[in-house]
Amino acid sequence: MKLSQTRIAITLAILVVTTSGCGLINRVRAKNQLNEAARAYHEGHFDEAEQHSRRALELDPDSKSAPLFIARTIHAQFRPGVQAPDNIAKANEAIQAYQRILEKDPKNEEAFKAIAYLYGATKDEDKLRSWLSARANDSSVEPEKRAEAYTILASKDWDCSFKITELPTNKSTTLAAGNRATISYKKPQQQKDFDTAQACVKRGLEEIENAIKLDPNNEAAWAYKTNLLIEASKLAEMDGKMDQKAQLDKQREEAQKRTSALSAANQKKKEEEEAKKAASPAKK
Repeated sequence: MKLSQTRIAITLAILVVTTSGCGLINRVRAKNQLNEAARAYHEGHFDEAEQHSRRALELDPDSKSAPLFIARTIHAQFRPGVQAPDNIAKANEAIQAYQRILEKDPKNEEAFKAIAYLYGATKDEDKLRSWLSARANDSSVEPEKRAEAYTILASKDWDCSFKITELPTNKSTTLAAGNRATISYKKPQQQKDFDTAQACVKRGLEEIENAIKLDPNNEAAWAYKTNLLIEASKLAEMDGKMDQKAQLDKQREEAQKRTSALSAANQKKKEEEEAKKAASPAKK
Protein backbone atom coordinates (compact mmCIF):
# COMPACT_ATOMS: atom_id res chain seq x y z
CA MET A 1 0.00 0.00 0.00
CA LYS A 2 2.77 2.38 0.94
CA LEU A 3 4.65 1.48 -2.25
CA SER A 4 1.58 2.27 -4.35
CA GLN A 5 1.14 5.66 -2.68
CA THR A 6 4.81 6.45 -3.24
CA ARG A 7 4.54 5.62 -6.94
CA ILE A 8 1.46 7.86 -7.25
CA ALA A 9 3.28 10.71 -5.54
CA ILE A 10 6.27 10.35 -7.85
CA THR A 11 4.01 10.24 -10.92
CA LEU A 12 2.19 13.39 -9.83
CA ALA A 13 5.48 15.16 -9.19
CA ILE A 14 6.71 14.26 -12.67
CA LEU A 15 3.47 15.57 -14.20
CA VAL A 16 3.74 18.86 -12.31
CA VAL A 17 7.36 19.39 -13.34
CA THR A 18 6.63 18.46 -16.95
CA THR A 19 3.61 20.74 -17.16
CA SER A 20 5.49 23.60 -15.55
CA GLY A 21 8.39 23.06 -17.92
CA CYS A 22 6.12 23.12 -20.97
CA GLY A 23 4.50 26.33 -19.74
CA LEU A 24 7.87 27.98 -19.28
CA ILE A 25 9.06 26.88 -22.71
CA ASN A 26 5.87 28.18 -24.33
CA ARG A 27 6.21 31.53 -22.61
CA VAL A 28 9.75 31.83 -23.92
CA ARG A 29 8.57 30.90 -27.40
CA ALA A 30 5.72 33.41 -27.12
CA LYS A 31 8.19 36.14 -26.20
CA ASN A 32 10.29 35.24 -29.23
CA GLN A 33 7.19 35.48 -31.42
CA LEU A 34 6.46 38.94 -30.04
CA ASN A 35 10.02 39.98 -30.79
CA GLU A 36 9.51 38.77 -34.36
CA ALA A 37 6.21 40.66 -34.48
CA ALA A 38 7.94 43.86 -33.38
CA ARG A 39 10.65 43.40 -36.01
CA ALA A 40 8.11 42.82 -38.79
CA TYR A 41 6.01 45.76 -37.59
CA HIS A 42 8.92 48.20 -37.70
CA GLU A 43 9.80 46.93 -41.18
CA GLY A 44 6.25 47.65 -42.32
CA HIS A 45 5.27 44.00 -42.73
CA PHE A 46 2.07 44.32 -40.74
CA ASP A 47 0.39 41.11 -41.91
CA GLU A 48 3.46 39.10 -40.91
CA ALA A 49 3.55 40.93 -37.58
CA GLU A 50 -0.07 39.97 -36.97
CA GLN A 51 0.66 36.28 -37.59
CA HIS A 52 3.57 36.30 -35.14
CA SER A 53 1.36 38.06 -32.56
CA ARG A 54 -1.40 35.47 -32.93
CA ARG A 55 1.10 32.65 -32.58
CA ALA A 56 2.38 34.27 -29.38
CA LEU A 57 -1.13 34.27 -27.93
CA GLU A 58 -1.59 30.61 -28.88
CA LEU A 59 1.61 29.73 -27.03
CA ASP A 60 0.76 31.88 -24.02
CA PRO A 61 -3.00 32.48 -23.69
CA ASP A 62 -2.39 34.48 -20.49
CA SER A 63 -0.10 36.96 -22.21
CA LYS A 64 -1.06 40.58 -21.59
CA SER A 65 1.11 41.86 -24.43
CA ALA A 66 0.00 39.57 -27.27
CA PRO A 67 -3.60 40.86 -27.55
CA LEU A 68 -2.31 44.43 -27.79
CA PHE A 69 0.22 43.39 -30.44
CA ILE A 70 -2.60 41.74 -32.40
CA ALA A 71 -4.78 44.85 -32.23
CA ARG A 72 -1.92 47.16 -33.23
CA THR A 73 -0.89 45.05 -36.19
CA ILE A 74 -4.47 44.83 -37.52
CA HIS A 75 -4.88 48.58 -36.97
CA ALA A 76 -1.70 49.22 -38.95
CA GLN A 77 -3.20 47.44 -41.96
CA PHE A 78 -6.07 49.94 -42.08
CA ARG A 79 -5.59 52.69 -44.68
CA PRO A 80 -7.03 56.06 -43.56
CA GLY A 81 -9.16 57.79 -46.16
CA VAL A 82 -9.92 54.63 -48.11
CA GLN A 83 -13.61 53.70 -47.92
CA ALA A 84 -13.31 50.38 -49.77
CA PRO A 85 -15.32 47.57 -48.08
CA ASP A 86 -12.26 45.44 -47.35
CA ASN A 87 -10.54 48.40 -45.69
CA ILE A 88 -13.60 49.21 -43.56
CA ALA A 89 -13.73 45.52 -42.61
CA LYS A 90 -10.11 45.74 -41.46
CA ALA A 91 -10.97 48.74 -39.28
CA ASN A 92 -13.86 46.83 -37.72
CA GLU A 93 -11.57 43.87 -37.09
CA ALA A 94 -9.15 46.17 -35.27
CA ILE A 95 -12.01 47.66 -33.24
CA GLN A 96 -13.06 44.17 -32.14
CA ALA A 97 -9.47 43.35 -31.15
CA TYR A 98 -9.25 46.53 -29.03
CA GLN A 99 -12.64 45.79 -27.46
CA ARG A 100 -11.36 42.38 -26.32
CA ILE A 101 -8.53 44.19 -24.57
CA LEU A 102 -10.99 46.52 -22.83
CA GLU A 103 -13.03 43.55 -21.62
CA LYS A 104 -10.04 42.49 -19.52
CA ASP A 105 -8.57 45.95 -18.94
CA PRO A 106 -11.37 48.56 -18.99
CA LYS A 107 -8.94 51.40 -18.28
CA ASN A 108 -6.64 50.69 -21.22
CA GLU A 109 -6.33 54.18 -22.71
CA GLU A 110 -4.64 53.08 -25.93
CA ALA A 111 -7.50 50.75 -26.78
CA PHE A 112 -10.15 53.37 -25.99
CA LYS A 113 -8.51 56.07 -28.10
CA ALA A 114 -7.77 53.69 -30.97
CA ILE A 115 -11.45 52.71 -31.20
CA ALA A 116 -12.47 56.38 -31.16
CA TYR A 117 -9.97 57.09 -33.93
CA LEU A 118 -11.18 54.18 -36.07
CA TYR A 119 -14.84 55.17 -35.73
CA GLY A 120 -13.89 58.67 -36.84
CA ALA A 121 -11.66 57.48 -39.68
CA THR A 122 -14.41 55.27 -41.06
CA LYS A 123 -16.90 58.16 -40.74
CA ASP A 124 -19.18 56.19 -38.43
CA GLU A 125 -20.29 59.29 -36.53
CA ASP A 126 -23.15 57.59 -34.70
CA LYS A 127 -20.90 54.94 -33.18
CA LEU A 128 -18.22 57.54 -32.40
CA ARG A 129 -20.73 59.72 -30.55
CA SER A 130 -22.04 56.72 -28.63
CA TRP A 131 -18.50 55.65 -27.76
CA LEU A 132 -17.53 59.10 -26.48
CA SER A 133 -20.86 59.64 -24.70
CA ALA A 134 -20.44 56.37 -22.80
CA ARG A 135 -17.14 57.61 -21.38
CA ALA A 136 -18.41 61.13 -20.73
CA ASN A 137 -21.28 59.75 -18.63
CA ASP A 138 -19.26 57.07 -16.82
CA SER A 139 -18.78 58.21 -13.22
CA SER A 140 -16.10 55.56 -12.66
CA VAL A 141 -13.81 57.33 -15.15
CA GLU A 142 -11.47 60.12 -14.00
CA PRO A 143 -13.06 63.59 -14.29
CA GLU A 144 -10.32 64.86 -16.63
CA LYS A 145 -10.93 62.03 -19.10
CA ARG A 146 -14.68 62.52 -18.96
CA ALA A 147 -14.13 66.23 -19.62
CA GLU A 148 -11.98 65.37 -22.61
CA ALA A 149 -14.77 63.20 -24.04
CA TYR A 150 -17.34 65.95 -23.52
CA THR A 151 -15.02 68.44 -25.23
CA ILE A 152 -14.61 66.23 -28.29
CA LEU A 153 -18.38 65.84 -28.53
CA ALA A 154 -18.81 69.61 -28.24
CA SER A 155 -16.20 70.17 -30.94
CA LYS A 156 -18.27 68.08 -33.33
CA ASP A 157 -21.38 70.09 -32.53
CA TRP A 158 -19.44 73.30 -33.14
CA ASP A 159 -18.35 71.92 -36.53
CA CYS A 160 -21.96 71.04 -37.34
CA SER A 161 -23.04 74.68 -36.86
CA PHE A 162 -19.92 76.25 -38.39
CA LYS A 163 -20.40 74.40 -41.68
CA ILE A 164 -23.85 75.97 -41.96
CA THR A 165 -23.23 79.53 -40.71
CA GLU A 166 -20.10 79.99 -42.80
CA LEU A 167 -21.68 79.04 -46.10
CA PRO A 168 -21.22 81.95 -48.57
CA THR A 169 -24.99 82.12 -49.03
CA ASN A 170 -25.50 82.72 -45.29
CA LYS A 171 -23.17 85.67 -44.79
CA SER A 172 -22.11 88.87 -46.49
CA THR A 173 -19.12 91.19 -46.15
CA THR A 174 -19.18 94.98 -46.33
CA LEU A 175 -16.30 97.45 -46.17
CA ALA A 176 -16.53 100.30 -43.66
CA ALA A 177 -14.23 103.30 -43.24
CA GLY A 178 -10.57 102.40 -43.50
CA ASN A 179 -11.41 99.31 -45.54
CA ARG A 180 -12.44 97.50 -42.38
CA ALA A 181 -14.48 94.42 -43.24
CA THR A 182 -17.75 93.81 -41.44
CA ILE A 183 -19.44 90.43 -41.70
CA SER A 184 -23.17 90.04 -41.24
CA TYR A 185 -25.11 86.80 -41.09
CA LYS A 186 -28.49 85.93 -42.56
CA LYS A 187 -30.75 82.96 -42.04
CA PRO A 188 -30.30 80.02 -44.44
CA GLN A 189 -32.91 79.66 -47.15
CA GLN A 190 -33.84 76.26 -45.73
CA GLN A 191 -35.31 76.51 -42.23
CA LYS A 192 -34.13 72.97 -41.49
CA ASP A 193 -30.51 74.11 -41.86
CA PHE A 194 -31.05 76.87 -39.31
CA ASP A 195 -32.79 74.46 -36.95
CA THR A 196 -29.95 71.95 -37.31
CA ALA A 197 -27.33 74.57 -36.45
CA GLN A 198 -29.35 75.72 -33.44
CA ALA A 199 -29.75 72.17 -32.16
CA CYS A 200 -26.02 71.51 -32.55
CA VAL A 201 -25.06 74.69 -30.68
CA LYS A 202 -27.53 74.00 -27.87
CA ARG A 203 -26.21 70.48 -27.37
CA GLY A 204 -22.60 71.60 -27.74
CA LEU A 205 -22.95 74.27 -25.04
CA GLU A 206 -24.50 71.71 -22.68
CA GLU A 207 -21.62 69.32 -23.33
CA ILE A 208 -18.97 71.98 -22.84
CA GLU A 209 -20.51 73.12 -19.55
CA ASN A 210 -20.32 69.52 -18.34
CA ALA A 211 -16.67 69.40 -19.40
CA ILE A 212 -15.84 72.59 -17.50
CA LYS A 213 -17.64 71.36 -14.37
CA LEU A 214 -15.50 68.22 -14.43
CA ASP A 215 -12.25 70.01 -15.28
CA PRO A 216 -12.42 73.80 -14.72
CA ASN A 217 -8.87 74.30 -16.02
CA ASN A 218 -9.35 72.50 -19.32
CA GLU A 219 -8.07 75.02 -21.88
CA ALA A 220 -9.59 73.17 -24.85
CA ALA A 221 -13.01 73.16 -23.18
CA TRP A 222 -12.92 76.93 -22.65
CA ALA A 223 -11.72 77.44 -26.23
CA TYR A 224 -14.68 75.48 -27.57
CA LYS A 225 -17.04 77.33 -25.25
CA THR A 226 -15.77 80.53 -26.88
CA ASN A 227 -16.29 79.10 -30.37
CA LEU A 228 -19.77 77.77 -29.57
CA LEU A 229 -20.82 81.16 -28.19
CA ILE A 230 -19.64 82.73 -31.45
CA GLU A 231 -21.91 80.31 -33.29
CA ALA A 232 -24.79 81.10 -30.95
CA SER A 233 -24.23 84.82 -31.63
CA LYS A 234 -24.33 84.27 -35.39
CA LEU A 235 -27.60 82.36 -35.10
CA ALA A 236 -29.15 85.07 -32.91
CA GLU A 237 -28.20 87.64 -35.55
CA MET A 238 -29.70 85.46 -38.29
CA ASP A 239 -32.93 85.29 -36.27
CA GLY A 240 -33.02 89.07 -35.74
CA LYS A 241 -32.52 88.74 -31.98
CA MET A 242 -29.91 91.47 -31.51
CA ASP A 243 -30.37 91.82 -27.74
CA GLN A 244 -29.67 88.12 -27.34
CA LYS A 245 -26.67 88.47 -29.66
CA ALA A 246 -25.25 91.25 -27.45
CA GLN A 247 -25.57 89.05 -24.35
CA LEU A 248 -23.90 86.14 -26.12
CA ASP A 249 -21.06 88.38 -27.27
CA LYS A 250 -20.40 89.37 -23.63
CA GLN A 251 -20.35 85.71 -22.59
CA ARG A 252 -17.97 84.98 -25.46
CA GLU A 253 -15.61 87.75 -24.30
CA GLU A 254 -15.51 86.25 -20.78
CA ALA A 255 -14.86 82.77 -22.13
CA GLN A 256 -12.10 84.13 -24.37
CA LYS A 257 -10.44 85.83 -21.39
CA ARG A 258 -10.51 82.56 -19.45
CA THR A 259 -9.09 80.68 -22.45
CA SER A 260 -6.25 83.19 -22.82
CA ALA A 261 -5.45 83.05 -19.10
CA LEU A 262 -5.27 79.25 -19.13
CA SER A 263 -3.17 79.31 -22.30
CA ALA A 264 -0.67 81.69 -20.69
CA ALA A 265 -0.54 79.62 -17.49
CA ASN A 266 0.00 76.40 -19.42
CA GLN A 267 2.72 78.00 -21.55
CA LYS A 268 4.48 79.29 -18.44
CA LYS A 269 4.28 75.86 -16.82
CA LYS A 270 5.72 74.26 -19.95
CA GLU A 271 8.61 76.73 -20.06
CA GLU A 272 9.37 76.15 -16.37
CA GLU A 273 9.41 72.38 -16.90
CA GLU A 274 11.73 72.72 -19.89
CA ALA A 275 14.04 75.03 -17.94
CA LYS A 276 14.09 72.57 -15.06
CA LYS A 277 15.03 69.72 -17.41
CA ALA A 278 17.75 71.82 -19.00
CA ALA A 279 19.19 72.67 -15.57
CA SER A 280 19.18 69.06 -14.38
CA PRO A 281 22.55 67.25 -14.78
CA ALA A 282 22.49 64.64 -17.50
CA LYS A 283 22.34 61.07 -16.23
CA LYS A 284 25.33 58.97 -17.15
